[in-house]
Amino acid sequence: MPLEGRRPHMVAWCDETPTVHGSGESVTTKLHRIAEKARSEPSFKFTSLYHLMDDELLRECFRRLRKDAAAGIDQVTKEMYASNLDAHISVLIGRLHRMAYIPQPVRRVYIPKPGSNKQRPLGIPCLEDKLVQAGLVRILEAIYEQDFIEDSYGFRPARSCHGALRALSMTVEGKPVNHIVEADIKGFFDNVNQEWLMKFLGHRIGDKRVLRMVKRFLKAGVAEDGSVRVSDEGTPQGGVISPLLANIYLHYTLDLWFEKVIRQSCTGFARMFRYADDFVVCFQNKADADQFRVELPVRLGKFKLEVEPTKTRAVEFGRFAVRNATARGEKPATFDFLGFTHYCSVRRDGKGFRMKRVTARKKFTAKLQAFKEWLKKARTLPTVELWETAQAKLRGHYAYYGVTDNMPGIKRFAVEVEKLLFKWLNRRGKRYSLSWAKFQAMLDRFPLPKPKIRVTMFEVSVN
Repeated sequence: MPLEGRRPHMVAWCDETPTVHGSGESVTTKLHRIAEKARSEPSFKFTSLYHLMDDELLRECFRRLRKDAAAGIDQVTKEMYASNLDAHISVLIGRLHRMAYIPQPVRRVYIPKPGSNKQRPLGIPCLEDKLVQAGLVRILEAIYEQDFIEDSYGFRPARSCHGALRALSMTVEGKPVNHIVEADIKGFFDNVNQEWLMKFLGHRIGDKRVLRMVKRFLKAGVAEDGSVRVSDEGTPQGGVISPLLANIYLHYTLDLWFEKVIRQSCTGFARMFRYADDFVVCFQNKADADQFRVELPVRLGKFKLEVEPTKTRAVEFGRFAVRNATARGEKPATFDFLGFTHYCSVRRDGKGFRMKRVTARKKFTAKLQAFKEWLKKARTLPTVELWETAQAKLRGHYAYYGVTDNMPGIKRFAVEVEKLLFKWLNRRGKRYSLSWAKFQAMLDRFPLPKPKIRVTMFEVSVN
């Protein structure tokens, strides 16, 4: 199938590779100048951006694309595209600047959803669409990174879930926080209103070609069972541009509203932490928390969004929460955020309030189920290969869940993984040929990674 006319998944943030333009300026330099302009003039509308979609930028984006990413409906892989990269990039640039580039529909597949019998839809764009989206992200990100609030953490350079969790810990423990509102937006990525999104982009982007190309990606549709479905709602499935568009949408619908309206009307301290569509808000006063909880669905409703009622609530939480709950004969409330259940506790010496966290039950079950499903399929692999992959999966689990105070959570996960390995290794060859003693000897000789706290929730001082 010819390569002309293609399409995205998420690109990891990596170091800049300074590619020099014909003008003598690198991609990085040009984008830095745009960022500085956006930072110094918050109301400036950029009318000349599309010319940056050139050879240097697209080559840089191509290098960042994953080598092993699944192919879209055209079945073109990165290796295939690289076989004649100069010609492909040249033709692509020509189509882009004639505005003849039309994104292809996203190929939809379904994968098992860990912890349930449901399947999760997954969008797989074509490679060239990934490349074009990546270029648009580089340009738009230079502008919007200057606008986004500090407490927005999802899918942004040099920010992470752990950063959000650490800032939340410091706030709850160091500020007068007595109430938490935990919230979730129902089917957010599928329900972003495209008309509103284009209006929001128009606040900063005056380059009509950039806006037209974004609109084309929004309207590219999803290919499934031989038909293509196009919707007026949602961001491009599987696209590298989707997280940025989602952050722009929530910046205008939620973040600015909270900063300029809610915080200004509060009688006490208030601060919100958001990671994509998952967010929690800290309040000093109950009345402020209750008012926010009432006004939130009204505000989101104006932009065609709904809160998920089962995941949205206001709870008493903070240094006095345990005492007050005990006086009422109740258990102290907890809340979930980014895969952890947060609860009120005390410092190691028994003096002073501490917020601690443990792997959320739902996430624990889902991660264990995912490991089990992998093991079912992988048990026929050579033992060495299976073992190395199991070790890598455990290291990945500890890298995320191995945070301050969560040693019980990762230890329990390690124990359950050992049980699963013993069970499924025993199903190879002659059944029950592997005794528990032999399995323990195997662990002694080829140990699995030990549970270890890898991320501190305390502020790290830099000398």
